[in-house]
Amino acid sequence: MIKRYVYGKPFETYSVVCLDGVTEAAGEERSLFAKVDMEKALEPYGGITWDRPEDAAMGAMQYTRTMESEDVVYGLGENVRGINKRGWIYESKCSDDPNHNESKRSLYGAHNFMIVAGKECFGIYIDYPGRVIFDIGYLDKNELAITVCSENYTVYIITPDITPDVTSADGISPLYSILRQFRHMIGRSYVPPKWAFGYQQCRWSYKTAAEVEEVADNYRSRHIPIDAIYLDIDYMKDYKDFTVDKEAFPDFPDFVKRMKDKHIHLVPIIDAGVKIEEGYSTYEEGVEKGYFCKDAKGRDFVVGVWPGRVHFPDVLNRQAADWFGHGYKVLLDAGIDGFWNDMNEPAIFYSEEHLKEVFEQIDEYKKANLDIQTFFEFKDKVDGLANNLGDYERFYHRATQPEGEVVIRHDHVHNLFGYNMTKAASDAFKELAPDKDILIFSRASYIGMHRYGGIWTGDNHSWWSHILMTLKMLPSLNMCGFMYVGSDMGGFNDNATEELVMRWAALSMFVPLMRNHAAAGTRYQELYRFTDTDTFRKLIEIRYALIPYLWQEYNKAVDSETLMYKPLGWEHPGDRHAVATEDQLYVGDSMMICPVYEQNAIGRHVYLPEPMTMVRLKSATDYEQEKYAAGHYYIDIPAEQVVFFIRDGHKVPLGKSAEYTDALDDSDAVWLG
Repeated sequence: MIKRYVYGKPFETYSVVCLDGVTEAAGEERSLFAKVDMEKALEPYGGITWDRPEDAAMGAMQYTRTMESEDVVYGLGENVRGINKRGWIYESKCSDDPNHNESKRSLYGAHNFMIVAGKECFGIYIDYPGRVIFDIGYLDKNELAITVCSENYTVYIITPDITPDVTSADGISPLYSILRQFRHMIGRSYVPPKWAFGYQQCRWSYKTAAEVEEVADNYRSRHIPIDAIYLDIDYMKDYKDFTVDKEAFPDFPDFVKRMKDKHIHLVPIIDAGVKIEEGYSTYEEGVEKGYFCKDAKGRDFVVGVWPGRVHFPDVLNRQAADWFGHGYKVLLDAGIDGFWNDMNEPAIFYSEEHLKEVFEQIDEYKKANLDIQTFFEFKDKVDGLANNLGDYERFYHRATQPEGEVVIRHDHVHNLFGYNMTKAASDAFKELAPDKDILIFSRASYIGMHRYGGIWTGDNHSWWSHILMTLKMLPSLNMCGFMYVGSDMGGFNDNATEELVMRWAALSMFVPLMRNHAAAGTRYQELYRFTDTDTFRKLIEIRYALIPYLWQEYNKAVDSETLMYKPLGWEHPGDRHAVATEDQLYVGDSMMICPVYEQNAIGRHVYLPEPMTMVRLKSATDYEQEKYAAGHYYIDIPAEQVVFFIRDGHKVPLGKSAEYTDALDDSDAVWLG
């Protein structure tokens, strides 16, 4: 059962596509949220500020509720900390921030859906594309406080049609009842081409076609399965979207074909900023047709990103979005069938206006005695250039709304940029390549984008804690409709070790997007560069042998509007040990995974809430099975092996591995369990 509360005049995000069964709240029911003073409401949280005084005086609305001690809070998609979100504060603000540690309140996505599970179960979705603060027991451990920094938004409250201690005839619990209603309301999730479940290799950056072919040949000569290699920003001419550097990548269509002949798909990056350069057709056409975001004086807004000075395409405007989406045609025509959209929070290194202000202030600091206070003021001015909140208040969209074109300041719709950039591409693909399945995923996102592409979790680190963080994000992302997901295996920033990459691979092999990605300047972490290449080959072969199960369960979860990754507490809500276990997950209906995420570990503790069969895979063809009763166990898990559990009465197919997905043959799969 879904009830909708409309406050003020909400901006239409188009995140909700089905209102069947939704009823409108009226009368006293509309007091669910109360108006509060913006400054007073947000002052206790610190760091949530506005550069413009008038913004602090804007209206804000707040919902508060007492939480019972046993209540568990699930959701909020891409975020730090646990599966249970209690005990922290989260901010809905797509952020270009690579340092994903426990202190963070927001990452690249803004996913405003959560479920409170306890004696009373309900879901809440805040459909507002600006800033929303979720205090889930932060100031008061027993209080949930949601602050919407606007008076114009829509709220959906979803309740189950069964009581918390009852399961319906079709096996749906209250949590799944809420989830399925929400997922039905926001629409069907994106399904990628099957090859996108294969192993994929990326690095910032492979600078030439020869270097890419060398990577491909090293994988093929060692018989390590692979389906895709990525092209980061250096494939472009001077970092210009929809261009190819003809010196580094001569005869690009022929290069794409040569790679496809090796059964390897090339996946180029597309960034949000369009370089300002005379003679560059995308720039000139965008200026001519007025398709870029504007500043307060109606001029094309100027910021700095990879190419230097750029404009942002106004992807919230239907005509501009259609134009930008058709820009992908030059790469589609070259044979490309996969893309990743990046820097689309949108990330800003500096705005031209703010950069000028900082340079002027630096001139003043030249004359100053830089004592401790002055030094940190100076440092903060420079550090604050990138992704400065004030810059998001300096530009405007001419957004397409049901009533027509609306001019709106960017910060009020900030979380929609990545969503609409990816939607623009997806819509264009349907017209430009209607018979092709195209891989596309994005860094920034908002609920609704899940219909058009997947996401990866951005610039993580080669930290052991980030293996566990990946695991904990999976069910939260699925809740918000994002099914094609993954993290940078091995970590993007810092230097990975062989053991870390092995352990990360043992988790990533159960995740749809299995992509190894590293930053320029870090240790090369292509699998063939490590000492134990044979073990890496066997691990990736195991991944390919599991693709039949993963593909089946992915599509089943999409079709039935449920989770592929299930917290143990969702399957066993009355078992407090299961509810508290956050480092194990059910994958699909039949399998439970328990990855190792600590350095030098020889195994780990595993909790089985029900009888299961343990499967120990030494290779794609060498395995052992052992039955276990419900209970607590310590399981030896060497880094070169993969261990998972199968639920009683269930079977998991283990197919015959291959060096690329098109060569997989599911007909002779072995059924485990």
